[in-house]
Amino acid sequence: MSIWEKAKTKAEELLGRAEQVYGESHGDAAATVAGEAHVLEAEAEEEAERKHDQQVHPDEDGLAGSR
Repeated sequence: MSIWEKAKTKAEELLGRAEQVYGESHGDAAATVAGEAHVLEAEAEEEAERKHDQQVHPDEDGLAGSR
């Protein structure tokens, strides 16, 4: 996943959280549900990317240079 795709996914998650909070604070169930859906979609994309990275680079533990 490129840096731009990661940024887009994070922005989608933040937008979803904002929409969810708006819905909860204004009693708008549709906005709350739509916000939750955005958050879940972004989290699923991030998890899929993590799993893909683990398959492509199984030796990397994220601790570069710590040996």
